Amino acid sequence: MSEAVVMEPPRTGGFLESSCGAGSSAASLDDGIVDTANESSEEESTGEKEEEIGAHNEVTCSAETETKVPAEDASNTQTVKAQRPNSLSVTAAGELGLWTSQGDAQVKLRMGDTGLAAETPLTVNQMFTSAVERFGDCLALSWKEGEQQKTLNYRNYYESCRTAAKSFLKLGLQRYHGVGILGFNSAEWFIADIGAILAGGFAVGIYTTNSPEACQYVAENCKANIIVVENHKQLQKILQVEDKLPHLKAIIQYKDALKEKRPNLYTWAEFMELGRDEPDEPLDAIISSQKPNQCCTLIYTSGTTGQPKGVMLSHDNLTWTALSTSRHVRLTDATQAQESVVSYLPLSHVAAQMVDIWVTMRVGGATYFAQPDALKGSLVNTLKEVRPTAFMGVPRVWEKMQEKMKSVGAKSSTVRRKVAAWAKDVGLQTNLTKMNHGAAGRPTFSYQIAKKLVFKKVRKALGLDRCSKCYTGAAPITKDTLEFFLSLDIPVYELYGMSESTGPHTISLPDAFRLTSCGKEIIGCKTKLHNPDEEGNGEICFWGRHIFMGYLNMPDKTEEALDADGWLHSGDLGKHDENGFLFITGRIKELIITAGGENIPPVPTEDAVKEAVPLISNAMLIGDKRKFLSMLLTIKSQVHAETGDPEDELTPEAVELCRKLGSNATRVSEIAGGRDRVIHTAIQEGINRVNEKAISNAQRIQKWIILDRDFSISGGELGPTMKLKRPVVAKMYKEQIENFYKELATPTTPDNPLPPK
Repeated sequence: MSEAVVMEPPRTGGFLESSCGAGSSAASLDDGIVDTANESSEEESTGEKEEEIGAHNEVTCSAETETKVPAEDASNTQTVKAQRPNSLSVTAAGELGLWTSQGDAQVKLRMGDTGLAAETPLTVNQMFTSAVERFGDCLALSWKEGEQQKTLNYRNYYESCRTAAKSFLKLGLQRYHGVGILGFNSAEWFIADIGAILAGGFAVGIYTTNSPEACQYVAENCKANIIVVENHKQLQKILQVEDKLPHLKAIIQYKDALKEKRPNLYTWAEFMELGRDEPDEPLDAIISSQKPNQCCTLIYTSGTTGQPKGVMLSHDNLTWTALSTSRHVRLTDATQAQESVVSYLPLSHVAAQMVDIWVTMRVGGATYFAQPDALKGSLVNTLKEVRPTAFMGVPRVWEKMQEKMKSVGAKSSTVRRKVAAWAKDVGLQTNLTKMNHGAAGRPTFSYQIAKKLVFKKVRKALGLDRCSKCYTGAAPITKDTLEFFLSLDIPVYELYGMSESTGPHTISLPDAFRLTSCGKEIIGCKTKLHNPDEEGNGEICFWGRHIFMGYLNMPDKTEEALDADGWLHSGDLGKHDENGFLFITGRIKELIITAGGENIPPVPTEDAVKEAVPLISNAMLIGDKRKFLSMLLTIKSQVHAETGDPEDELTPEAVELCRKLGSNATRVSEIAGGRDRVIHTAIQEGINRVNEKAISNAQRIQKWIILDRDFSISGGELGPTMKLKRPVVAKMYKEQIENFYKELATPTTPDNPLPPK
């Protein structure tokens, strides 16, 4: 293995690293949440024990290097007010640079002199073999086949990955070519991913919601030699574009029987049989030639602002980030007590890969696979069976839990409702005190009673009774949802990062969190705020060994993301409070600049409207280059279980809200366009309350309209991580938006509401 190149971050303007902490429900989700994911890409940023499961081996733990905080890491982040340095220049021949756009190139690692940033770089194979040595007999993967529970320990898991790697080589996988994986989370997904890496290819997750054309783009871009699909439905997408994929040599289907026999189409069993008796030497030669600073995984951004970009992640990106994250959130090695997670978020997204595959492997944890219909109702059953020690949910998952629990609670007896309300008040106050003042000390008598009567039962009903680490990320979560779970004694810790930072950059911890903050940097990473304004809001920039290599075959895009000093520019606006907690305050590309020159981040206003009017599902603020602000609104409606399409029927929660307001509406079509005066008035009153808190007249919402259907992934308004595609929505509803600004119309005031259409 070549000697790692040491690269310290530049000392820009006296910058010092933020100090960070040393470590770190539910009801049936039957409303049909479609595929979502946790951290975001550069274009979709912003937004991760009473009993033990599994046998534990008696392997002695190898000594780990003690974590030491570098001297320069001693104080909080300083804001740096300076022009962004010019983009990285092309490196001279023979010299390694911090970035590349070539799949077969190497990069200089951003290593530090001491502490975790100075840890010896590892390849994926080195990390995996270390896990096998330490946790070989520990449960690694577990899943259900019918009613039967299947398992793999770490030793068998590694051997399966080696067999898959030999099979890939036999099928003709070339070095630095892709293996596309299109399907729901499974042991086969993990084995195909790691097998591709061991064989010298690129592991490439493809969103299961992708169209055939979108699959074609990814497969073509990574020169995929092999594509692994889950079932016949996903197979059809590839067959539709097969003749446009010149590099494709084979397709493997890992679930269900093949409905048709075709050349170069294999079942999973047939595929694994190909490599079972192949000699080890060719594979071992490839593995020994791999270096930590070479690419092994591609994460494709969701294409919210153009064609998807292939984020190149190195071996070191994966192995080091897994180490830093596991240390930061204080995960326990399996030699002491095994951690367990449930895998259900899309593995084509970096957050799911980091949590489910790499961090878990680093500590010898067990990954349990949910059912494919997890987000349509079965997730809670899996959670109750597994009782994970850590759980990651995107905001929409937590919101669905909240909605279901509220709906169930509303049907309870008066006494039960009063007890629950009292307990939630105690829970919220206790946890807010703990949050603001550190350890809460001895629990109060009220808290102990509330825990026994309510909190323990809620956690058990959600399958979170052993879960001390509940996380949210990938998109903004409302304060209302955070407070709801905090009141039930379930703190949900926000994390923040990007595909381009191998997932996490900051993570909140039990003894270091603030509501609506995404925490502090994971160990060994640095943050600076570029060009801060008078309130301290600047562009959030990252430094660390988690920073990606570059975008595959896109040097221009890579230079846009990384500045001349190698800092990753997130495109997000943020600020630090006096204790060093990072708060996301907006997104540069999303900033609305009105005709009067006022800069308005849309998300806080949109969240405020959704909080003021719980009937609202999605809100999009309009006003760029306009004289005043307006808003598109959608109502909470049922979702088709199979397609994920929004339907006309309101959700049970929405129907209940309508009843309380005095409306008999049960469908969106009865409300949209101002058809229901009662609901129209209630929404206007909610918007009035939001407007009262606006810091200027320019930030008041003057007009709004309820659209005929909710936003969705299938409709095109939302990206795979449920992120709002603002340019797409603006184009789709151009006519409604233009109607807001026709000169004949008078801006709405509380005394002059927008008349019904």
